[in-house]
Amino acid sequence: MSTLDQLRCDPCDPFAAAGALLAALERGNWVRLLGPQDVPLEAPKALPAGPGLLLSTGGSSGSRQLCLQPSIHLDRSAAATGRWLHALGLNASQVIVWNPLPFQHVSGLMPWWRAQQWNVAHVWLSPALMKSPQALLEESCQRSDWDSMPMLLSLVPTQLGRLLADPAGVRWLQAMALIWVGGAALPDELAERARALGIKLAPCYGATETAAMVVAQSPERFLDGEEGVGEPLDDIELRVEGNGALAVRCRRLAIGRWKPDGDGSLAERSTEPSVSPLTDVDGWWRSGDAARLQGPASTPQLTLLGRLDGAIHSGGVTVFPEQLEVRLMAAAREVGLPLKAVLFLGVHDPEWGERLVVLVRWQDAAHLPGAADAFLLRLKALTDRWLPAERPQRWHHCAELASTNAGKWERARWRAWLKDLERSDGADC
Repeated sequence: MSTLDQLRCDPCDPFAAAGALLAALERGNWVRLLGPQDVPLEAPKALPAGPGLLLSTGGSSGSRQLCLQPSIHLDRSAAATGRWLHALGLNASQVIVWNPLPFQHVSGLMPWWRAQQWNVAHVWLSPALMKSPQALLEESCQRSDWDSMPMLLSLVPTQLGRLLADPAGVRWLQAMALIWVGGAALPDELAERARALGIKLAPCYGATETAAMVVAQSPERFLDGEEGVGEPLDDIELRVEGNGALAVRCRRLAIGRWKPDGDGSLAERSTEPSVSPLTDVDGWWRSGDAARLQGPASTPQLTLLGRLDGAIHSGGVTVFPEQLEVRLMAAAREVGLPLKAVLFLGVHDPEWGERLVVLVRWQDAAHLPGAADAFLLRLKALTDRWLPAERPQRWHHCAELASTNAGKWERARWRAWLKDLERSDGADC
C-alpha cells in the first residue's frame, strides 16, 4: 500500500519542496503539494500503487477535487510537449524554462517537470519579481545564456496583460522564443497587442486531468492572426459530444478523482468506491468545456466557447458568461472606462429561466465620489445593443472583486457573495 506525503510549498521559494517531492516519488509514494491556505487531508485507507501526485482541480465550478496522476503520466506529457517543440524546430534539450506559476498546481508543476525530463535549466520567477518588470528584465539579462539559448515561458492572461503594460515587460516578452498562455480565455485585446509587438504567443489548453497541455497553437500561426488554441499534441484524441462538451482521450488522463468532504478529510462511503472514475468505458474524459473543432480530422483546430457549468440558459438561448466578460472589457477599454474586473453570473428568473447579473470593480480612480455610478451608467450603455439574453438584468459595484492568481474565477464564491448582498436589500459592495 502506498503512502501519502503532504508537502507545503512556499510561494517565495516553492522548490524547497522539490527535493522532498523527488525523494517521496523515488520511494513509490503519492504526494500532495500544499499551497499556503491548503489543509492537509486525512490519509485515505488505500492508494493505488505509486508513485504519483494528488493535484487540486475544480475549474470555474468552485468544487475542490483531487486528481490522481501517476508520475509516468507527467513524463508522457513532458515527452509530448518536447515532440511538439521539435516539430517547430526547437530542441527541448537546449532551452531555458521560465516559470512564474504556482508549484502546487499542474500549471506550475509541469514547467519544472519538463525541465527535469529534458535536463535543462529551470528558472523560478517569484510573485514579487513578476510585479516588477524592470527588475525581471535586469535579472534575466544577467544570465550568460540570455542570447544563446531559446527561452520558453508559461503565463496566464492576467500576467501577460501586466507585462504588456510595461515597456520593460514588453522587451522581456519579446526575448522569448515561445510563450504558452492558458488557464483562462485570452482576451482579443491582449492577443492583438501581442501580435502588433511580435510576441511569440502559443495559446494552449490543458487540465489537471490531462497532466497539463493537450492542445497548442504555434507562434507562427498566432502571429498570422489565427484564432483558437491550435491543434492537439500527437498523443491526444479530441471529439465534441452532443451537448457541445469537449472530450479527450489519451494515455495520461488521471486514473481517478477524490472529492474531499467538508472537514478536510477524504470522503469514503462503504457504498461507493474511494476513487471516482474519470473516464467512460471507452477511455474518454468529458472536460466540461464547450468547444468547436474545425478542419481535417487528423489535425483539428480547437476553439473553446466557455465552461458548460458556467453557461446559462436564458430565454431558450445558451449564453457563455466568459465570452461576454471579454467583450465588455474590450468595449470598456475602447471608450476609456477604467474597468478593472467584471464578472457575469446567472441567477434564476421565473420568465427567462436565468438572467445575468454583473459584478464590477473599477480602477482606484473610479472610487471618487459619484464617479463609480457615472461610470456604471456608461458601462450599461455598452450592452444596449446586445442580444436580449446577453444583456444583464442587474449590476453591482464590488471593490473586492478579483480572480485567482491563475486568472480563474471562483464563481461559486461570488454567487454566495451576490446572494448575501441581495439579501441585504441589494446594497452595493
